[in-house]
Amino acid sequence: MGNALVQKILITFGFLFAYRVLAYVPTPGVDLGVIKEFFDSNSGNGVGMLNMFSGGAVERLSIISLGIMPYITASIVMELLAATFPALGQMKKERDGMQKYMQIIRYFTIFITVVQAIGVSMGLQSMTGRNGAGAVMIDPTTFTVLTTFSMLTGTMLLMWIGEQITQKGIGNGISLIIFAGIVSGLPSAIGQTFAAVNSGEMNFLIVLGILAIMLITILAIIYVELGERRVPISYSRKTIMQNKTKRVMNYIPIKVNLSGVIPPIFASAILMFPLTMLQSSSNEIATAIADSLAPGGITFNVVTFLLVMFFAFFYASIAFNAKDISDNLKKQGGFIPGVRPGEQTKEFLNEIASRLTGSGAIYLAIISTIPFMVISGMGASFYFGGVAVLIIVQVALDTMRKIEAQRTMNQYDTLGNVGL
Repeated sequence: MGNALVQKILITFGFLFAYRVLAYVPTPGVDLGVIKEFFDSNSGNGVGMLNMFSGGAVERLSIISLGIMPYITASIVMELLAATFPALGQMKKERDGMQKYMQIIRYFTIFITVVQAIGVSMGLQSMTGRNGAGAVMIDPTTFTVLTTFSMLTGTMLLMWIGEQITQKGIGNGISLIIFAGIVSGLPSAIGQTFAAVNSGEMNFLIVLGILAIMLITILAIIYVELGERRVPISYSRKTIMQNKTKRVMNYIPIKVNLSGVIPPIFASAILMFPLTMLQSSSNEIATAIADSLAPGGITFNVVTFLLVMFFAFFYASIAFNAKDISDNLKKQGGFIPGVRPGEQTKEFLNEIASRLTGSGAIYLAIISTIPFMVISGMGASFYFGGVAVLIIVQVALDTMRKIEAQRTMNQYDTLGNVGL
């Protein structure tokens, strides 16, 4: 393993450690005892799921309680706008334009974070513990200002950590932050499950059933994630002679799940935004809506299914650009046997990608909902089904692939010359 790869791995671990430290920095001016009481009574609803994605920061009311979700929400909105408005889409493709594009996402993240932080601070001001003590121990106005700035700082730090991991470490920084947050809560979730078995609250056979469902889910995810359609490529004799000392790709790999882990993360971010606002409200209507969207319920799973399907198709259309692949093949003297270079190649690749995306979208939607519905009925935690397992396995596989790719780059001067 090369020194560059070791350095990237160490940088990644260093930033993830910094993220875990931030999860223990509390927002000033709150009674953590009252917060814990509130969390214990709401650990099975949207607050509990938000806590899972934030790596336990919600139950401690850390400065990163909002997690990376505001940044993801801002990214979703910008991706939708880029797909709707050609000028914005063109900006994203240009080098200087991409910097402006990312800057807009950061500003929009600030706006979303401020709105959510103000909503949370106002909800906390009306919260009381069992003994009647309020959750806020300082002046309400001062608390709102402190909470807003603290949570804004926390989210901005998370956004910066994610970008640094992507640029200088291994893997996608945002995905790894969510991955680390979920994994950090697994020991506690496992401990609570065993405690429930020891106290007689949960039958040991149910635990075996949960483990069986998790194992089947993990194997299904690995099987599909490693699946790909390999479209053969041929080259002219001239191209082969020019590159006889180089390794040339002889096929185009098109994954079954082109969109990766993005759809379940996007779907969760979309659901977490209203749940955060509604759960912190004392209004009866808002509370009723939040309860109807409680994780594990039919409404929650139906909405999750539809959102994952939508984002799977949407993001796959962005991730897979048949025109660029077709143009690169043509420039390098490559072609798909039986298909004319240029427009026909683009249409051929789009047709394959569309069929695979349909299968991949259904797979993602089912894995994100069905296992969680089953195990939630058994009384299991968020950590053991649905989106949590999907994110853990997918991010782990993606990171392993990137580590392997980095190792391969250290062994070969050139992996390919077709720009794929």
